[in-house]
Amino acid sequence: MAKKKSRKVLEASKLGSAVQENHSSKTVHYEGERLAALLQRLLGEIETAKLKKGSLPEKIWIKQQFSIGVNDVTRILERMPPAERGGSDKESPPIQIGQKPPSVQLQAVLLASDCNPRWLTKHLPSLASSRQVPLILVKDRRGGSLRLGEVVKIKTAIALGVKARGSGINKIIEQILQT
Repeated sequence: MAKKKSRKVLEASKLGSAVQENHSSKTVHYEGERLAALLQRLLGEIETAKLKKGSLPEKIWIKQQFSIGVNDVTRILERMPPAERGGSDKESPPIQIGQKPPSVQLQAVLLASDCNPRWLTKHLPSLASSRQVPLILVKDRRGGSLRLGEVVKIKTAIALGVKARGSGINKIIEQILQT
């Protein structure tokens, strides 16, 4: 019994590494000075937008811009329609009666690489790839989850999804993804 379990775990880890290799073209790694510059730009844009937002409380405004946490990011990615593989110009599939269209789209997912246990985030690279959402891996000596938490004013955040809202944050992420 123990051998079967260990084989399954080994096969799953091989599959996970193969998935990461297959989808590495849409994965960007940030660490060191490059990470500091990215987070500084995001924090600066958040501060600028806070001045413009009016009377909306900060926590609500942040929730409108970001999907915070592994569960929330997973939920939104699962609700997004899968991307077409062939690159054809087909229209999106019709919405069934009683089914809501996806109201939120993610522009990118920022994922802390220091997650422990690793299985908490193992599904996110393949799920993001199937929806053609770029993945930005954050690695830092201090801890990527601490750095991501600073962006959204909480202690730690393993995953952040940047919602496509046409804001200044989206413009920064677009510039980052193009480089």
